Amino acid sequence: MNAFSHVPPGFRFHPTDEELVDYYLRKKVTARRIDLDVIKDVDLYKIEPWDLQELCRIGTEEQHELYFFSHKDKKYPTGTRTNRATAAGFWKATGRDKAIYSKHDLIGMRKTLVFYKGRARNGQKSDWIMHEYRLETDENGTPQARFWDYLWKLIWTIVMH
Repeated sequence: MNAFSHVPPGFRFHPTDEELVDYYLRKKVTARRIDLDVIKDVDLYKIEPWDLQELCRIGTEEQHELYFFSHKDKKYPTGTRTNRATAAGFWKATGRDKAIYSKHDLIGMRKTLVFYKGRARNGQKSDWIMHEYRLETDENGTPQARFWDYLWKLIWTIVMH
């Protein structure tokens, strides 16, 4: 049983986009302590979305939203394209990125991705949706900031068995 299942009865984790970026992600990037450590580090590219539920569960109740940190994986070592493939499929970006503000300051962006089983062109769309959060930082961000640039919120719309 993972450590996150030991939260008090009735505990709910339902942060806003602003809280996810300005508190959790910013603290992770700057290696500062998060008061209640409820977001786990996961290697997104080595795990399928249906296996994340057990790893990222908070409490014992059924959840349809999971939160986790994962490092950014580049498709090519010298390139800028992000690798979003797993062994069983891939995450495909959809729509435009949404700006996240704190008061009137731009603090981050949210990208929506959908999981497709299989490979590109022949992939089958699934009900797994993920929001990828990133900080708005300048080009000269610290190496750690570039490594832990992302926080994910995984959502699915079907009841998992």
